[in-house]
Amino acid sequence: MQTELTLNERHLYLHRYPTRQNETLQAWDAGDEYLINHVEQLGLPPAQNIVIINDSFGALSCYLSKHHNVTMVSDSFIAHQGAKANLSRNQCVAITHLNTLNELPSDTDLVLLKIPKSNRHLSWILDKIRNTLPANCRVVSVNKVREIHTSTLKLFEKHLGTTTTSLAWKKHRLVFSQLDASPQPISPFVEWSVDGENYSLKNLPNVYSGESLDLGARFLLPYLPKDERFKRIIDLGCGNGVLSVKLGQLNPNAEIIGVDESYMAVESATLNVKAALGPEFQFEAKVNNCLDDFAPQSADLIVCNPPFHQQLAVTDHIAWQMFCDAKQVLRAKGKLLVIGNRHLGYDNKLARLFGKAQLRQIAVNKKFVILQATK
Repeated sequence: MQTELTLNERHLYLHRYPTRQNETLQAWDAGDEYLINHVEQLGLPPAQNIVIINDSFGALSCYLSKHHNVTMVSDSFIAHQGAKANLSRNQCVAITHLNTLNELPSDTDLVLLKIPKSNRHLSWILDKIRNTLPANCRVVSVNKVREIHTSTLKLFEKHLGTTTTSLAWKKHRLVFSQLDASPQPISPFVEWSVDGENYSLKNLPNVYSGESLDLGARFLLPYLPKDERFKRIIDLGCGNGVLSVKLGQLNPNAEIIGVDESYMAVESATLNVKAALGPEFQFEAKVNNCLDDFAPQSADLIVCNPPFHQQLAVTDHIAWQMFCDAKQVLRAKGKLLVIGNRHLGYDNKLARLFGKAQLRQIAVNKKFVILQATK
């Protein structure tokens, strides 16, 4: 796995976050290189105010911070931590870190955007750009050619204005936009009722499965446990809080902590739990990398619906870290409840960690399996 990015006689040493032994995934892609080369060709004067949106692990921020004032904007806690580590590793100039709920700096000269997978998230970002930044601000976006559809370009034209594209390079394409469209504000939330339950959920634009209940959560909801011995419950990868609300209804005296790496997910979960269970309910949501810095032996139940991708890369290392962290944080006889696609083989991973005798299958259907591991 390559860790040295060499461009225009510059050398940067970049790692994904968290750093793993035998890492197989690279911390930058050809889209980063295409944007960097394009900015170099612009011949910008020094000290330009550049906003970089969705910088995966800080490659763009590290490169451009040498001569410009950089603000990195991302909904991902992992991306911010990765960028901070790489900035330090390469002794780069400090940058400003914002999440996508923050206001963009109004004196921005150039926006570099790595186009997100969700069109709703993209629309939210474009709307903020158009309504905040001056008309002479340049906006240059990038994605793989196969991901830039006619519908994608129509979103740029609708929310920003005149839009053109570059030639393809290493299977990526740049999108150039002028800010000449009429502002079209969009609602930050999509709200819907949870099937079979007595509560609804508000979802900010980058929340996983924010427009409908995902199938995994739908299958897991009826199997969430009720036990007066649960004093502290963790919803690991809480998303919009759909499981936290149900856990709170079943265990009204428990303290529940929602954890997610998305700032929008944490904000949505907080709103949803307070709306469904009342502002006095003991709930806190945190942005974090799995259970970093959680006290050992401090939880009675951890519920987890692990992702099997990090940004656009398919990987199972996040699930493995979640399981390892959960074992450390659970008290003796504490339980980890996991749902996953059957083909992912979580039963083998959990058996290695907790012991085969401590693993029980709770339910299974054609797509998912629910597993319980006891410490």
